Amino acid sequence: MHLLLHLIGRLFAVVAVCLSTAVAWVMIDAHHAIDADAAATAERVGQRLESLYWQKLLWRDGMSREMLLPISDWQTLTIASVVSPGNCVTFDSPGEAPRQLCSQIEALGPPAPKLFAAAFDVLFGPPTPVRRHLTVRDWNAGFIVAAAAPEAALRLAWRQVSVVTGVAAAMAAAIAVFAAMMIGHALIPARAIIDGLRRLQQGDLGCRLPGFRTAEFNLIARAVNELSAALARTNAARTALTARLFQVQEEERRSLARDLHDEFGQCLTATAALAASIEAGASPGRADLADDARAIARIQHQMMENLRSALVRLRSQDVEEIGLEASLRQLVGDHNMRAAGAVFRLNVIGELAALPKQLAIDVYRIAQEGLTNAVRHGSPTEVALSVACDGGGDGTIALTVEDDGGGDTVSVDPRHGHGILGIRERVAARGGSVSIGKAARGLRLSAVMPLMTPAPAQALYGAGP
Repeated sequence: MHLLLHLIGRLFAVVAVCLSTAVAWVMIDAHHAIDADAAATAERVGQRLESLYWQKLLWRDGMSREMLLPISDWQTLTIASVVSPGNCVTFDSPGEAPRQLCSQIEALGPPAPKLFAAAFDVLFGPPTPVRRHLTVRDWNAGFIVAAAAPEAALRLAWRQVSVVTGVAAAMAAAIAVFAAMMIGHALIPARAIIDGLRRLQQGDLGCRLPGFRTAEFNLIARAVNELSAALARTNAARTALTARLFQVQEEERRSLARDLHDEFGQCLTATAALAASIEAGASPGRADLADDARAIARIQHQMMENLRSALVRLRSQDVEEIGLEASLRQLVGDHNMRAAGAVFRLNVIGELAALPKQLAIDVYRIAQEGLTNAVRHGSPTEVALSVACDGGGDGTIALTVEDDGGGDTVSVDPRHGHGILGIRERVAARGGSVSIGKAARGLRLSAVMPLMTPAPAQALYGAGP
């Protein structure tokens, strides 16, 4: 989930809780206000009636002998004016039926919704009536009962709740909008951090994040910069180590080629001479011995051809002795001689003679592996090797192997063999790039490398022997 939406959602949750709390508080306050209003109404009506009671008692006019109360005069406009809207006042006098006087409820606002009315009734119940004596001087004078009408209580509570809810909702919406703007502005550094991490993922180890005003984002930026620097150092060390390993590999190949040529080659030569001697010295009656000698000679010849092929793959002296271009032409010629039904072509653009020794060896090895993979992973009839050298200020050398064998890019995945992996490692050690994709009728392997060796590798490990 997006962080901005997550924070805004939490903000709305907090606002909803606060709004619910405010509504509950208003409902409780409205309930208390209704009870207090009823009590005040009872007090005001009681004072008016008590005053009227003593006035009639002193004048003794309009009073009945049995009851010293002016019953017919208490429901007057003067009494009704002190009754709060929505309240009903009942006078309960001894010997008489209770009489009630109610004020209008329309002034309290519109009727409450049914859902609110049901919730209010469940929470608070009907209004509590307030009962008081008409006068403390005569307990037998009667009682005054004041209570808010249920509909009036609901209207009063709904009016207060709706007003508070409307104001609170408007404030919540305004707060949410401004808070979203502020949160979005505060999260702007996160986009820069994400972009920096993506650049690191794509291999841009020189990426550095700027400082931010927010302490937390500044700490994250510092950690990303330290990670970038550590990855750059690690990558430089790995590149230098890879380059050194390839140099050691070339030395081992040269040593192995010398041993095979000196030891195994001499043994095969001696075997051929011995087979020829046996064939020449065999008597006419020992035709089987001459046949065995000729079989040994054929096996020796086959083994010698295999030895020469192995020496061609192992040795890189030819690159140092005759140059890269001549070695590539010899490599293509060997493939043309060994291949059945496939034609290998070479196209050289630019001058290859001035290439550094190790770079020339790497180009030769990449071309060697590329031609081998073209035959191994397809059935080509034509394989084109192209080497282009741009000797400018930031010169590069580009090598392309394209075939029409109809192979699949999955078949040359580095996980399925060491050939492509070795090519990638050689090119990476040179600071170059490798791509493998579909050609018109087959596959295309492209490698681009700078002519200059990356400086970090030289600084850490030197140029090597």
